[in-house]
Amino acid sequence: MKRIQLIERAGGVIVGAAVGDALGAPFEFGPAGAFSARFPSPDAGGEMCGGGGWDPGEATDDTQMAVLVGESLLERGGLDLPDIFTRFQRWAAAEPKDIGLQTEDVLTNGMPWDLAAAIHFQVNLRAAGNGSLMRASTSAVHFAAAGRGATMDAARRIAALTHGDRAAWEGTAIFHELVRVTLEDADPLAALPDLLRHHVHPDHSARYATVLAADWHPDRATEFNGAVWPCLGSAVWALRTTDGFEEALRAAIDLGGDTDTVAAVTGGLAGAYYGLDAIPARWTEQLHVPLPGFGERVLRLDDLLDLIARLTR
Repeated sequence: MKRIQLIERAGGVIVGAAVGDALGAPFEFGPAGAFSARFPSPDAGGEMCGGGGWDPGEATDDTQMAVLVGESLLERGGLDLPDIFTRFQRWAAAEPKDIGLQTEDVLTNGMPWDLAAAIHFQVNLRAAGNGSLMRASTSAVHFAAAGRGATMDAARRIAALTHGDRAAWEGTAIFHELVRVTLEDADPLAALPDLLRHHVHPDHSARYATVLAADWHPDRATEFNGAVWPCLGSAVWALRTTDGFEEALRAAIDLGGDTDTVAAVTGGLAGAYYGLDAIPARWTEQLHVPLPGFGERVLRLDDLLDLIARLTR
């Protein structure tokens, strides 16, 4: 694994996730192979095409919520779960272009921050969507320096704000730990067996071991990739089976389905692995992150780089 400075890898996580989000959004719920069908030649340009209600380079709820988490961590001097929940509620009340059905219900059901997701889960008995995984880039970067236990615990606690199913917590925690390992210049794929054996709840370790195995392919997923485990498994598959950031993102979006989130998670992992410099400038130049509910703020690359610098201090 090529040695890359921490700030380069950390930048790769957050910018990579945002780029994946914006690239994948126009292809959401489309068929497999749609991205390559439209852009058959790598490096040809024009991939930040917009569409489906999104402007070229516009990030979705995946990145918007990640920014809200990151800004809360900085402004509150650490993990303040009620504050994160309040920011999420303010954002949801502003009617963002996209918000997951489960997340919207939890944030608008009138219950307090520490009960809303749990009650939703009790009523629906199903809450293992990828909505907590999609927003994990900023928290993964921030908590990496605290070590495995702390970063996985923080991931679970932030995930539980909107997702009552522990399976969603564990997927988010695995992502946090893979980022932490990569930021330390170690191979995240090599870390998977021990991670799954000793640090994932026994009720979910077998399921995650299946989708994170070296021989698994997204075609073998038993559920839509809007669920947390096939989403994470698809992102790891894209990293494992390709040789660069662009190739990984192309593979992820070509899976079809929940393309913005699968590409966001892939972008976070691939960005950590290959570094910020591996992300094409033609993709970052158009990148922008509106924050509904927070005035007219729109974050661009320089704003994200400033956020990254502060999260890694």
